[in-house]
Amino acid sequence: MADHLAQPLAAPLFERLVIVGVGLIGSSLLRAARQRNLARHLVAADFSAAVCARVTELGIADEVTSDAKAAVVNADLVILCTPVGAIGAVAAEIAPHLASGVILSDVGSVKGAVVSAVQPHLPAAVHFIPAHPVAGTEYSGPDAGFSTLFLDRWCILTPPEGVDISAVAKLQSFWSEVGSNVEVMTPAHHDLVLAITSHVPHLIAYNIVGTAADLEAVTQSEVIKFSAGGFRDFTRIAASDPTMWRDIFLNNRDAVLEVLGRFNEDLAALQRMIRWGDGQGLHDLFTRTRAIRRSIIAQGQETPSADFGRRGPDSGEASKEGSQ
Repeated sequence: MADHLAQPLAAPLFERLVIVGVGLIGSSLLRAARQRNLARHLVAADFSAAVCARVTELGIADEVTSDAKAAVVNADLVILCTPVGAIGAVAAEIAPHLASGVILSDVGSVKGAVVSAVQPHLPAAVHFIPAHPVAGTEYSGPDAGFSTLFLDRWCILTPPEGVDISAVAKLQSFWSEVGSNVEVMTPAHHDLVLAITSHVPHLIAYNIVGTAADLEAVTQSEVIKFSAGGFRDFTRIAASDPTMWRDIFLNNRDAVLEVLGRFNEDLAALQRMIRWGDGQGLHDLFTRTRAIRRSIIAQGQETPSADFGRRGPDSGEASKEGSQ
């Protein structure tokens, strides 16, 4: 993938790209789009005056505004990078101002709820194609973004039935140009897959760190002092944006609860193995799960290095570890 990212496009894919919500993902998209010449005019819209001021200072957009309605006028690509819980209200606000033929997308980690919240507000001439870049870090805000965030990561498109296939192809080209591998699936299938690969692991991390916090006073700070690698990795995940993850769990509750039910059954089986001294059962389980890790490395979605891919303090850019 690095070869086709060596040079920016000779002609941009879009005339006016609008990013609504300039956090980690939004600011990374602006940086990547600038680097790859993906749009002739880059617009950053955010409802926070402080964020707008900082984006202006960073110089990652040609135009910065807190007025999303004005921002989307004449845009041919609009990407909503707001929390999932706010996306319906944002769509309702900008819908009357969207141009005919515009592609409207998002970056939310939940897709069924996004379709339900956004689609009813849209005129028929808008090409609505939800998307989810499976990339991120535990950091947030416009300063957290970097242009290579999406490099060799997956972006999942979940176009509703009947959407224009040429619009899907154009959005797919956009994500390919920022470095992503692109997959297309239904919103329901996406939500089930992400429940097991992302949402429930985050829920477990939040829970175990919360348990450790409760024990902290009892153990006189030994939980923090003697944190081993496993607990430290849980705390990295549990440091992710609270608003974003609150919205994810509330908006993907059915899939999350389904996977949690299966997890609880498997956890009960594991407890029985430990209680009854089933060493062979434990060894078989750990061998099988170890193979999953090796498969992830083999597919290029992780590094085999002992530090789990963390970058040192002198590496420059932020960590590429995913947290969505």
